Amino acid sequence: MSAERLLHFEPELPEWRRSGRFFLVAIGLHAVVLAYPLGKVVSQLDIPPPGPLTVKLIEALRPAPVVQPVSTPKPQPAPVAPAAPKPRPVLAMTPDQKPVTASTPTVAPPAPVAPEPVARVAANPTPAAPSAAPVTAARFNAAYLNNPEPKYPPLSRRLGEEGKVLLKVRVSSDGTAATVDLEKSSNYDRLDEAARQAVARWRFIPAKRGDEPIEASVIVPIVFRLDG
Repeated sequence: MSAERLLHFEPELPEWRRSGRFFLVAIGLHAVVLAYPLGKVVSQLDIPPPGPLTVKLIEALRPAPVVQPVSTPKPQPAPVAPAAPKPRPVLAMTPDQKPVTASTPTVAPPAPVAPEPVARVAANPTPAAPSAAPVTAARFNAAYLNNPEPKYPPLSRRLGEEGKVLLKVRVSSDGTAATVDLEKSSNYDRLDEAARQAVARWRFIPAKRGDEPIEASVIVPIVFRLDG
């Protein structure tokens, strides 16, 4: 067998393959194989049809009414009466607060006291007497009298006691002190007594009616004050 015959040799096919029926049969078999599993899957998915939709109208909720709080009026405070001012006590000055120095009481000018009227003696009607002579008050501050000033009590000095004493002196017609009474206190007994004892030894110029000495009263002020 020559080489040319080997190269152009073609095997002979069966008749059924050479016809077009073979091709159609192959296509049909493939279609059956593909359609079978798809139909089985679709039949297994028994999806129920969707039910009807129901729509309801719901009324919107209304907001609850806001209740305004009722404000109760606050009770007015009762008026407070202003407190009465407390009296300020007068404190005695102590030696630590104020140094005590040698000092003498001050004698203030006298307050004139009218002489007491002389009791009238009932008598038979007489002719009108001449006008009464002028009356002068008793005096105690004349320089020539040399009246000693009251002594400051030592204890009152240490305690810082100060004050003013008013004495009512009954001056006799001879110029001596008949009586010495306390008219106003200094609030310290030691100062009052020191002033009374000193004035009781004083000499006075008696009151006069015209040129005649008469008995009368006079107010003597004594002031105790510490220097410093």
